[in-house]
Amino acid sequence: MKKLLLGDEAIAQGALDAGLSGVYAYPGTPSTEITEYIQLSKLAAERNVHRRWCTNEKTAMEAALGMSYMGKRALVCMKHVGLNVCADPFVNSAMTGTNGGIIVLVADDPSMHSSQDEQDSRFYGKFAMIPTFEPSSQQEAYDMMEVAYDYSERIKLPVLMRVTTRMAHSRAVVEVKEEPRPQNELNYDAVAANWVLLPANARRRNLVVTAQQKELEQDALNSPFNRLYEGNDHSLGIIASGIAFNYLSECFPDGCPYPVLKLSQYPLPKDMVVKLTDMCDDILVIEEGQPFIEDMLRGVVPGKFSVKGRLSGELPRTGELNPDCVKKALGMEVGENYAPCEDVAPRPPALCQGCGHRDVYAALNEVLKEYPNARVFGDIGCYTLGFLPPYKAIHSCVDMGASITMAKGAADAGQWPAVAIIGDSTFTHSGMTGLLDAINENANITVIISDNLTTAMTGGQDSAGTNKFEAICRGLGLDENHLKVVVPLPKNMPEITRIIREEIEYKGTSVIIPRRECMQTLQRHLKQKKAKEVKA
Repeated sequence: MKKLLLGDEAIAQGALDAGLSGVYAYPGTPSTEITEYIQLSKLAAERNVHRRWCTNEKTAMEAALGMSYMGKRALVCMKHVGLNVCADPFVNSAMTGTNGGIIVLVADDPSMHSSQDEQDSRFYGKFAMIPTFEPSSQQEAYDMMEVAYDYSERIKLPVLMRVTTRMAHSRAVVEVKEEPRPQNELNYDAVAANWVLLPANARRRNLVVTAQQKELEQDALNSPFNRLYEGNDHSLGIIASGIAFNYLSECFPDGCPYPVLKLSQYPLPKDMVVKLTDMCDDILVIEEGQPFIEDMLRGVVPGKFSVKGRLSGELPRTGELNPDCVKKALGMEVGENYAPCEDVAPRPPALCQGCGHRDVYAALNEVLKEYPNARVFGDIGCYTLGFLPPYKAIHSCVDMGASITMAKGAADAGQWPAVAIIGDSTFTHSGMTGLLDAINENANITVIISDNLTTAMTGGQDSAGTNKFEAICRGLGLDENHLKVVVPLPKNMPEITRIIREEIEYKGTSVIIPRRECMQTLQRHLKQKKAKEVKA
């Protein structure tokens, strides 16, 4: 059976067809569509596959480990910076090992289309001693899922699968199975002591996992996803990984004249690399992301070889690759490039018309005119656009949940006023612990939890803390007298500015919750309500 699928959708379908029992994820572009596809899947509903969003990537990884320990197959999905959030359980998952298969799907974002950095998740796989898969096409992404689950269960380790933005968000026809594999049964045969990482157990497991690395490299050497193509022109050998192999193929529709080593499974199969270098004069490494293979190659091949790629300047050091820059690296003629049309005005991103965040920033800016040295610590969400004109309202944006702790640190340094602005989903993701620190020391900060009742930036997914924020703040010990809820509308501006001013003047920790539903989800809900009324 054939389906036209995004790379993300091919991964999701592959997981379902491989007997998935649960997907655990926090929304993050470019990985979000994987979980959404499973949420809408008829098969997932029939099989009662777990498919609700998690509070953050760390809780997702830990829940997936719990499912794996019971013998079932789990999928964890996130964008690359989400892997930083779940690094603790991810790295330790190699030490505990698995029972049911686990795939940790990480979508990297070269060129930073919607991210803070260009980090390459393959480094995490190497660091954690966990095998890494990197599909070069949507079909391969689908096929890899079942292979990776079988492999995870055989070697008793998680598998990291790394894709990039173009792979995640481009479509292709994919041949899928007619009959999905049944889910695993509960399995109590695993050695539960492996899951208790007391030093004695951890030291024993560390020896086992370290010894496994030779086996994992041999598996990569024999992998159907790694392949050496022999060419006639041995003046150059090419190593192409993941989607970069597609870019190379586009440059040579009739076949590449040079020997090519396609890499889609790690650890680096050194014997294949040596075989390629033995037959070629120079080596070009084409890889999306950071120079992961290129850097390692210098320790594998003899010094007489010239290794070219991102580090040597043949390919751009930063940003996404494309067939044109690959052609340039190969010394081929590049097609005509077209400059942007001068008649089209640039359209930077902006908060939606009618968005509650607009009214929050309008009120905040009005009050802060009275405080020339005010600092506003922002966070990650739609409201980060408050940095741009016309508001120019925030002074920082680093990582999820950083606004509150950075405001506290600034207050510790003597800054006043120190204001933190954070969204509802980001607050439950990783802002609550920062607020607890602030409350415990009664830090002189004002926290604004701008609540639009959804995870708006990634498309309106459910937010874990909806209708719970007042209770959470009280539970953390916040003084009830300094917990205020407002409705961000122009008509309420006098009330909102008064409350912001009062809480800034309060010498302690206060929380203001402006609450109004996101305009996008509101319109969606109104349409759904109207459709139900018509049916009735």
